[in-house]
Amino acid sequence: MASVNVLNWKKEKVSTIDLAPEVFAVEVKQAVLHEVVKWQLASRRQGTAMTKTRGLVSGGGVKPFKQKGTGNARQGSSRSPLMPGGAKLFGPVPRSYEYSLPKKIRKLALKMALSHLAKEGRLYVVDSMESKGKTGELAKQLKTFGLKKAVLVNGAPTENLKRASKNLPTYKLADINGLNVYDLLKYDHAILSKDAVAKIVERMQAE
Repeated sequence: MASVNVLNWKKEKVSTIDLAPEVFAVEVKQAVLHEVVKWQLASRRQGTAMTKTRGLVSGGGVKPFKQKGTGNARQGSSRSPLMPGGAKLFGPVPRSYEYSLPKKIRKLALKMALSHLAKEGRLYVVDSMESKGKTGELAKQLKTFGLKKAVLVNGAPTENLKRASKNLPTYKLADINGLNVYDLLKYDHAILSKDAVAKIVERMQAE
């Protein structure tokens, strides 16, 4: 069982904590991470792209020109897809891009993402993540770690902590249930509070 140092906000060692190998020391497979990230991004797509069909284009109730004698191909409506300003055939319509992915795969990918950060030395554990609600104070604490971006995970994020992290664009505060693969890989680093580590393991075992 691997252990990591528990730090304070001055990046000084306070104690050590053991990381559960079944969560933080899983073999990383890029194919699994890729599949889950692709699933997450597909679920976020709005799917609102749309073009007008013949039933939605205004006008077109009058035959544009007579049937014979013009030399043009016969047309029954000025809103035909063959006419300028007409409808669009087989264009995009509002749809959902979501698809289902087995829960086991999602849970395994989250373990892999945590294991990847732990293996690379980009996962930090702090003894506490309390805040007075001041963005400047939290930014100064994070600067001590020398990280440009990171996911912050507290066991139970307080309103003060949410308020302090809200205006830090390169940091994201996540609760235990909101922790996901995409954010862990996007933000490169993770800072977990000591109580968050136990709750993450509990979540992995419960699902």
